[in-house]
Amino acid sequence: MRTTSRYRAVTRMIAAIGVVSLVAACTDNGGATGGGDAGGYPDQNITFVVPFSAGGPTDTVTRMIAEPMAAKLGAKIVVQNVEGAGGTVGAGEVARAKPDGYTVLMHHIGMSTAPALYQNLGYKPLEDFEMVGLVTEVPMTVVARKDFAPATLQDLVTYVKANANKVTLANAGIGAASHLCGLLFQTAAGVKLQEVPYEGTGPALTDLVGGQVDFMCDQTTNTSGQISAGKVKAYAVTTPERVKSLPDLPTTAEAGLPQLQVSVWHGFYVPAGTPQEVVQKLSEALKVALADQGVIDQMAKLGTAPVPAEDATPQAHRAKLEEQLATWAKIIADAGVKAS
Repeated sequence: MRTTSRYRAVTRMIAAIGVVSLVAACTDNGGATGGGDAGGYPDQNITFVVPFSAGGPTDTVTRMIAEPMAAKLGAKIVVQNVEGAGGTVGAGEVARAKPDGYTVLMHHIGMSTAPALYQNLGYKPLEDFEMVGLVTEVPMTVVARKDFAPATLQDLVTYVKANANKVTLANAGIGAASHLCGLLFQTAAGVKLQEVPYEGTGPALTDLVGGQVDFMCDQTTNTSGQISAGKVKAYAVTTPERVKSLPDLPTTAEAGLPQLQVSVWHGFYVPAGTPQEVVQKLSEALKVALADQGVIDQMAKLGTAPVPAEDATPQAHRAKLEEQLATWAKIIADAGVKAS
């Protein structure tokens, strides 16, 4: 499978630029400059590392909240994409970074699945990171190329069972949210399909729209526009309730596959050993960003919403990670999936 020339051009341009800077005003609370607390933090640029490709769902969420966080912190935030190996390359770099609050990781559900998938991961999520706070939980959607034969989710299950050796299921690589959702679909449907991994959901969705693969799971932050424009066929959303931005799209339970329920939660991390006052300052900036009406409106258009303020904390984030590590360890073990 090859991505379109347009996507390759965009990718080359991003690689050439390296990073995209988000510059915000360096004042807060009536003109008081940031950085007066936490030993002068911040007094230099902060790098937000996204361990996935530019333009993907996690990248979209990160850039959405970086500007209001920068305004609160009184600093310049640079978003840097360090993709590879299901998010583990970028996460590993942050785990090894200086614990001073200037290198921050935005990761999703993959932080909780990597230990079960990778035998030589190189970092331990609960030991090598400090949690800053949760950001959002994004629903997944089951979508297909526009001309794919099955009309409903139940039709899709019946069709893939009868054509398992011919149907292609795209994902963004082992450990990616799209891969995890695809695993759950195959388990729920009782079928094993031919999976086609990509380096990011951007190129995967591009090929789906182009008809080069049959179907995939992907986050609403990536699919809402394509669904609304009629460029893909949508079967269901993988959460207990319908998504406001896609009111006509049934839930998987409504569509007859209640076992397929998953949302992609995101959170910020810093290296273990980062001073607690710095962690708290980042957490407070996160809460401010999540309460920003512009952020709320943008997330709503993409089928998601900020977490409540009480979840944008290190304590709530750690509790979520601990629970998810245990949950996914069993699911991945039962599926017999391992990454190299």
